[in-house]
Amino acid sequence: MMKIPEDLKYHKEHTWVRLSGKKAIIGITDYAQEQLGDIVYIDLPEVDSEVEANAEMAEIESTKATSSVIAPVTGVVIEVNEDLAESPEIINEDPYGKGWIAKVEIEDPSELDELMDAGEYARFIEEEGGTK
Repeated sequence: MMKIPEDLKYHKEHTWVRLSGKKAIIGITDYAQEQLGDIVYIDLPEVDSEVEANAEMAEIESTKATSSVIAPVTGVVIEVNEDLAESPEIINEDPYGKGWIAKVEIEDPSELDELMDAGEYARFIEEEGGTK
């Protein structure tokens, strides 16, 4: 069964946000890592670079495909998960915990209102035919 934590916000491109003050921790969802299969490489964003909501912020390569990681919010990257450079498979193992990708200082917190909550995201992937 896929995990969809209640305390996160979700983007239709299968990224999640955990808010901590004005900081957003961003990663990809359990659904996304499952679709990708074994992740072998991630091209992390640069610290101090700007990311824009709905635009690519990173790229993940798996044994099956290369996929863009779409930023759910606009802001400045303040930290990236360096562990993923050496061990990208952490995303497969723990997409909502140790597998986070970047921390971003949010420019416009109202963007979060456009994201889905856990229930909406669960329905969204069901409609995409994604639940097993």
